[in-house]
Amino acid sequence: MIRFEIKSDFEDAESLIRSAVYSEIKRFETGLNRTDGEIRKFEDKYQIASDIFVREYTAEDLDGGDDEYVSWMGEIKIRRKIAGELGRLKETEYVTQRISA
Repeated sequence: MIRFEIKSDFEDAESLIRSAVYSEIKRFETGLNRTDGEIRKFEDKYQIASDIFVREYTAEDLDGGDDEYVSWMGEIKIRRKIAGELGRLKETEYVTQRISA
């Protein structure tokens, strides 16, 4: 979990930080949607789920050979990374202490 401890004399410091984190969450969600779309194209083409592809397939099993294998596997790895980062950001905790100037 990410925990922001905010000590500031700026009244809206927490709001500003929340807004920045929210923007990053939206960016990750956009990336996740794009990656999911790319993965779906491969799953639809070969009529298999990506988890089966990862366990059982090699480049020789795909029409596009190495290029297609690397692309599909790359999208799966990107998805895992984005999903992990997104999960951590969504669990962010904010603790604010107002200090006088």
